[in-house]
Amino acid sequence: MATFLTRIERHDANWNDYVKLHVAMTAQGFSNTIMTNDDTVYELPPAEYYLSGNLTAAEVLKRAQTAASSVKHSHAAIISETNNSTWSGLKQVTRAAGTLASSRR
Repeated sequence: MATFLTRIERHDANWNDYVKLHVAMTAQGFSNTIMTNDDTVYELPPAEYYLSGNLTAAEVLKRAQTAASSVKHSHAAIISETNNSTWSGLKQVTRAAGTLASSRR
């Protein structure tokens, strides 16, 4: 199973566009959280998403483009396949159904 980090930038967007983007990305299977090996959950920076599955980077990009295009057509996206992530300064969050990623640090 592959894991991907995705960044979407909305061109000429306002905060409401990013809220709509989050809903659309969630509908495509993306999460805005990441989880450590000890099940601690952290919130990713705004407009960054996590997805894990039997997918290629091209398939993940297509999902991200579908979500982003449903809000506004002008956007930039980058997909990175990763097998190891580390971070600092991310906000720890409490568990909420449907928003947890299965990434392990």
